Amino acid sequence: MILAVLIYARHYVSQAQSILRARVIETLSARFKTKVELAELDVWLGDGLNVSGKGLNIFGPTDPNPSEPGVQALISVQEFRFHTGVLSLFRSPMRVDAVYVKGMVLNIPPKEDQGRLSEMGDESGRKMMKKTSIFVDRFVCDDTELLINTSKPGKEPLVFRIGHLDMKEIGPGQPLRFEATLVNPKPIGNIKSAGTFGPFREDSPRETPVAGDYTFTDANLGTLNGIRGILSSTGKYGGTLGRIEVSGATDTPDFRLDISGHPLALHTDFHAIVDGTDGDTYLDPVKARFLHSSLTANGKVVRVRNPPGLDIELNVVVDRARIEDLLQLAVKTEPPVISGPVELKTKMSLMPGPEDVANRLKLDGSFRISAGKFSSQKIQDRIDSLSLRSRGEPQQAKEHAEVGVPSEMNGTFRLDAGMFTFPLLQFAVPGTHADVSGQYSMDGDTFDFHGKLRLDAKLSQMVTGWKSILLKAADPFFSKHGAGTEVPFKVSGTRSEPRFGLDLGQKADAGEDRTPAPAKPQ
Repeated sequence: MILAVLIYARHYVSQAQSILRARVIETLSARFKTKVELAELDVWLGDGLNVSGKGLNIFGPTDPNPSEPGVQALISVQEFRFHTGVLSLFRSPMRVDAVYVKGMVLNIPPKEDQGRLSEMGDESGRKMMKKTSIFVDRFVCDDTELLINTSKPGKEPLVFRIGHLDMKEIGPGQPLRFEATLVNPKPIGNIKSAGTFGPFREDSPRETPVAGDYTFTDANLGTLNGIRGILSSTGKYGGTLGRIEVSGATDTPDFRLDISGHPLALHTDFHAIVDGTDGDTYLDPVKARFLHSSLTANGKVVRVRNPPGLDIELNVVVDRARIEDLLQLAVKTEPPVISGPVELKTKMSLMPGPEDVANRLKLDGSFRISAGKFSSQKIQDRIDSLSLRSRGEPQQAKEHAEVGVPSEMNGTFRLDAGMFTFPLLQFAVPGTHADVSGQYSMDGDTFDFHGKLRLDAKLSQMVTGWKSILLKAADPFFSKHGAGTEVPFKVSGTRSEPRFGLDLGQKADAGEDRTPAPAKPQ
């Protein structure tokens, strides 16, 4: 009797393996109307019917990624397994509660070729699927990779690595409900998301609906060259695969740039539109807050191939900020060289590459600082003295009668390779106006500015005693362009050792006034 049971069980397993292998291949072939390969399929009895397989490949009408050698499968699965009742084998359709998948790769062709996918699921295919289909209520996937290929020159496929994916069928023609853990490569961290996907639009995959929310925690910004800090983010998204609208917030309590090394708390609120078929992201807007300052930015983040990474282009507006906060973020000097309210507009570009952020960051904009004061007492003392003397009060300057004269500054600037260049910088304190150009390094070690000082007082009025008498003869030579005195000057050295002096290398202008008008933020 036992021998008969064993023989029957062996025969049943052999038959089940043959039937299931045919059913899996026929079901998938009918569904996708294409070639299906299955390297291994094993069936055994044990509290029901147990099935496992390896090397499942489903091919499309075209090679989804022709840049890779060989013909790539549309869907490939390293391993899968499921369990069902013994009698399920003889039912059509066959229903399976859950299929467990490991190492699945979804290789989506460029959107120009996606129209052919609709041909893979035509009416005849659906009719055939009804006869031989296997219905699955739930898919549990580990180590999944989603590749969205593009035909755009210079772009790599968009890759999503999904550590864990749990999908549940709600009903025919209804979206899938999912829970997923995605592995974010840069910055490294796990993104947990839950939501709905579908129903899949075979005729136009970009129109497939998607919605959900996400959390992104303990993301180490240190994987991005030149940046440090641990980021967390929460948000929600919705729309279609071709246009996903994302709203969220980020917090980085210890954000810092390597070039400055000053940690500070950074918070952002953002709204973005993501093209899920190529990964390009359009930010509108991003609002950031740190210390006593805030800024607004909009622009785009585009994936490029050479060098691989993200090309970021933003328009940034800073209208409620302190200059010392911006310098605290971006410049090594401590304390910041100047403090005061600032308005700023700039175009920002950050190209991909192995260099630190500070060396890849480019800025081109304008600014205005009102009521600025220098942190270096040596510099501020010189500013105070200059203001008093330029108003014809040399005795008070000698007595240090005025302390902390506010400075007004505005101009245009560029940042490239860690060096600020100021094509035009206008500086003013009571009694003095200066037109300057020069450079200032982000590490704070270099000052190099040249310009002209225009003073209300004449030379002889800026000193006392016998010097005043001697300089009266020189007054006519320095009184130009409506100023009491105009002289070329320079500031060089470092923040700790600034050097002020006449710039004898400059030639004094003669004739009409060519002083540029005050610059305004763009």
